[in-house]
Amino acid sequence: MKIWKKLSAACLAAGLALSLAACGGSPGSSEPPVESQAVESAAPAAGPVRIATKPMTEQYILGEMLGLLAEDAGYETQITKGIGGGTSNIQPAMEKGEFDLYPEYTSSGWVMVLGHEAGSVEDGEILARLQKEYQEKFGMTWVGLYGFNNTYTVAVRGEIADQYGLKTTSDLAAVAGELTFGGNPDYLERADGFQAVCDTYGLNFGKVVDIDIGLKYQALASGDIDVTNAYTTDAQLANPNNRVAALEDDKNLQVNYFCSTVVRQDALEKFPGLEEALMKLDGALTDSEMAELNYKVEVEGLDEKDVARDFLAGKGLLNG
Repeated sequence: MKIWKKLSAACLAAGLALSLAACGGSPGSSEPPVESQAVESAAPAAGPVRIATKPMTEQYILGEMLGLLAEDAGYETQITKGIGGGTSNIQPAMEKGEFDLYPEYTSSGWVMVLGHEAGSVEDGEILARLQKEYQEKFGMTWVGLYGFNNTYTVAVRGEIADQYGLKTTSDLAAVAGELTFGGNPDYLERADGFQAVCDTYGLNFGKVVDIDIGLKYQALASGDIDVTNAYTTDAQLANPNNRVAALEDDKNLQVNYFCSTVVRQDALEKFPGLEEALMKLDGALTDSEMAELNYKVEVEGLDEKDVARDFLAGKGLLNG
């Protein structure tokens, strides 16, 4: 999801044999190199806590947070960034014991890994169901929910939202005929994308145009389009120079992607105190906070580890 970066060949270091799948999404800066972070370990014989991330800015930041929390618990860490194919390649590597943990999204695990139908379980039950089935099938568990939900949203130019008092996607129905929707071709063509939103909310836009996913916020700012598809943690939603309103999905159309940490059970046994350290992220991040962190890395060019450390320190989640 989100801003994808090219897989570095270094991501396949240490004998990692993964078939790389194509990754879609908007362009970003070049992928940071694979990094290993090390501190004095409380249990040197245990080796490093091995962390994997998908090839997107958000995951790089979360991977650094997990690494910092593990280090704060006294363990060395090794982070492999930007594995192509995301879940499709990380999950098999987790099953082989090549990684100990990684940040994952609830619906990705529910659908892509377990093979269930999207939206077939209530949000209040999904974590417990994931924990149970991952334990039974893979000897893994999910630790906590970070708090944010990285899912689809409808974004509207700020002036338009103010002019028509738009707060929810349902509010669009009365004025859509006067507005231009700009979406990337994949979203416009997906059965669960543009047409599903229009059908659910009764939207009939005056004009619909294809637009490159990397240019949609620029097009909003310039007034070329009025409405676009977005993700709830998009970096540009936190851009102070953009006046963009993300509308509430008041009919609960979109499947939710709450983020959590998937961990091998044997890693929790191997690294005492690791689960408690990871649980510090439980409820720590809102959608807007995650968008702001993504903005700092993608737009302001800050280092993701520095951004992660500042956030954790600011929340009082680091001991040191």
